[in-house]
Amino acid sequence: MRTSRRRLARCGCMVALLLFAAVCCAAPVGNAISAYVALKADQDDGGIAQGGSAADIPSRMLTAYKKAVQQVGTYVPKCQGMRWPILAGIARVESNHAIGHSIAANGDIRPKIYGVLLNGSGQGGNTTVVADTDNGRWDGTASGERAVGPFQFLPSTWASVGEDANGDKAADPHNADDAALGAAIYLCGTGRDLTQRAQLKAAILQYNHSSEYAANVLGWIDQYTAAAKDPDLTNVTGKVRTVIEAALSQRGVPYSWGGGNAQGPSYGICCSPSGKSGTAIKGFDCSGLTLYAYATAGIQLPRTAAAQARIGQRIPSRLGTGALTPGDLVFFAYTPGRNSTIYHVGIYAGSGRMINAARPGTVVRLDSVNTMSGYAGGARLL
Repeated sequence: MRTSRRRLARCGCMVALLLFAAVCCAAPVGNAISAYVALKADQDDGGIAQGGSAADIPSRMLTAYKKAVQQVGTYVPKCQGMRWPILAGIARVESNHAIGHSIAANGDIRPKIYGVLLNGSGQGGNTTVVADTDNGRWDGTASGERAVGPFQFLPSTWASVGEDANGDKAADPHNADDAALGAAIYLCGTGRDLTQRAQLKAAILQYNHSSEYAANVLGWIDQYTAAAKDPDLTNVTGKVRTVIEAALSQRGVPYSWGGGNAQGPSYGICCSPSGKSGTAIKGFDCSGLTLYAYATAGIQLPRTAAAQARIGQRIPSRLGTGALTPGDLVFFAYTPGRNSTIYHVGIYAGSGRMINAARPGTVVRLDSVNTMSGYAGGARLL
């Protein structure tokens, strides 16, 4: 449906003055927008992909994704394996879940989301002229086409997949429910099995025939899939279980720059490189969360992520994330192998996931370990 480009934003975990916290953040991976359009996301404190969890998705949008999964079988009975992380992965790349727009109870999104006019001007990667097909009904202009809605459909594509999902007798690409169902129908094709990685990738490439785009979306799908599952703690016992359960108990607590101590969430400090202050937010930064969780098991950690890397048995990054076991600290560095460049820490929860306080504006959540860049190994304290 379009070409795409990718912009990597960066994340930093900084050591504050006067022994304050090493604080962690992440900004969005560059997103590719339908119909040859690339929308830019604001860059935060430095350089990696934002972690993906349901906590990042407006609740009304998440409801739309889940609703579409339930409805798509009516329209594509042979489709298998449709699940909300697939739709979330597409919508994350297309419109960042319509964040910054209001979403009414019926799913209507305002202001409406439009891509650039596809007139070959080169704006946003737009090099192909696409003639008008809807006389401006959906895209607001009769002088050409532009992608619309949270899933960035071209009007011509919407004409073939648009359905009424919210019962108002209209199929509107600017409505969260309708758009999510339309995307599910489009991705299902004539009856794909989306549990098969090859067929899932083929569906994404149909949405945008770009290998870069497909890799971007698949990455988000994997992150949302990981975040959707609770960790299996069946064989985790003793102090390791205490640490993990303590960290998991803080899910949903907001990120606070410099926040968190052995007693739990606390007000943070001012300010991050982008000016984000934690002084009015009671919560955790990355190392504040790990400090708290380990304190519940009677283990005192230093305050910064880099200092925490000097505690316990180090697990070299060269062994890969497969060498981690539940309860291990997980580190990320600008220069893996140099502890002085460590900017982030999480707690490994098993199955490739960690409990993570990612960046200002997010909450404590489960993330895929590969959410962060610069894997720098781990540390085993238990």
